[in-house]
Amino acid sequence: MIFGLSACGKKEQEVPVEEEGFKPALDTSVNCHISVAGGYSNFEALETEFDRFNEYYPNVELVFTKIDDYSNMIGTVLNGNDAPDIYVNNSWMYGREQYKSSIDHAENLADPALDLDLDCIRSNIILNTDDGSLPMVPVFSNTYGMLINNDLFEKEGLNIPTTYQELVDVCKAFREKGYESPIMGFSNEETTSLFTVTIYPYFCATVADDAEGVKKLNSLDPAGGEYMKPALEKIVQFLNDGCVNLDKCAKIENNYEAVILRFFEGDVPMMTCSGDTVSGTKKRESRSEAFIANPFTYTFAPIPMSDEGAYFLDMPNLQFSVNKDSANLDMANEFMRFLINSEELNEMAQNKGLVSPTKDLSFNDVYALFGNIPESRTVSPEVIGISDDAVEQFRQAVFGVGTGSMTIEEAIANYGSLVQ
Repeated sequence: MIFGLSACGKKEQEVPVEEEGFKPALDTSVNCHISVAGGYSNFEALETEFDRFNEYYPNVELVFTKIDDYSNMIGTVLNGNDAPDIYVNNSWMYGREQYKSSIDHAENLADPALDLDLDCIRSNIILNTDDGSLPMVPVFSNTYGMLINNDLFEKEGLNIPTTYQELVDVCKAFREKGYESPIMGFSNEETTSLFTVTIYPYFCATVADDAEGVKKLNSLDPAGGEYMKPALEKIVQFLNDGCVNLDKCAKIENNYEAVILRFFEGDVPMMTCSGDTVSGTKKRESRSEAFIANPFTYTFAPIPMSDEGAYFLDMPNLQFSVNKDSANLDMANEFMRFLINSEELNEMAQNKGLVSPTKDLSFNDVYALFGNIPESRTVSPEVIGISDDAVEQFRQAVFGVGTGSMTIEEAIANYGSLVQ
């Protein structure tokens, strides 16, 4: 046992250089155990990567463990006797005292000696730290958009909209053809409501180049409320233009399974949701009697709220850190070196149904439309520097304005003190 653990750092004498792709850098006969901790109930996509890694290192046992109340418990787990070798981390933990342990235990993955192919990942979703270190690296990303029923668009002779005016025109055309709510989405609670999903990318774009505005928003300065005004006005315009029937949307019970199953009824041209929701579609095709009876093709598209075109809201979804105190540090780093490249990350994203963090999204038909958005219309909260507290205030504001429980003026005036 002791020999097996210590052997994880043993280097091979010779490494083939003529072959392309991943090449083992350690002794492939090593026998040791690598644990990965996260909050998912199951992680089949990662376990598939375990199997692929075992083709190079057949005697390395890799295990994923779910931790309940993950965000609050991971610090305690890392300080315990059974600390994982690799663990899920989150950008929003950085700089917060209560999550300091989760950051402090992380190895600097930007160290060139680790040889991680970080260039394959979109730079705007990589965490920018004060000292230039990289405590975590994205393995999935997320975005907001709308599921598109391609068959309905083809049936009605319509094209997927790419500008706001096209969106309005398409919705009008669908209404005239008898579709009561051309766009639907979850609207009963603030969390990832159709209002946030629809307008948050636009909001980020309006403040992307305004450092002073972001500073006021992040400090919850009441004056920061004015920076929400363009987005709040746009969501009101969107609702007034007849794109959504809120009475129909109110019947959707949650922003995940209920959204998917309602979309699978087959009479909804566009359904707003996040990439997290999209990841659940494949498994639920077989749970929808309507979809089984009348299957259709679908894709995920950005919602075009600007006349210039849609914005691609690019956010990290799941990020991995390596425990710098791991007893099997070399092998944990070796697995990360194996995983962090376009082929493996795309494979895992495809299996999980989430957005890949890599620069090329064309490999996945569901998300390919996001890859067509130019860099000039790609916005990332990571780069802009919008805090979670500011985002929460915006979500409350747009939900209140969207549902009619507050006016635009009230939302702006109460910025910093908006509560659910």
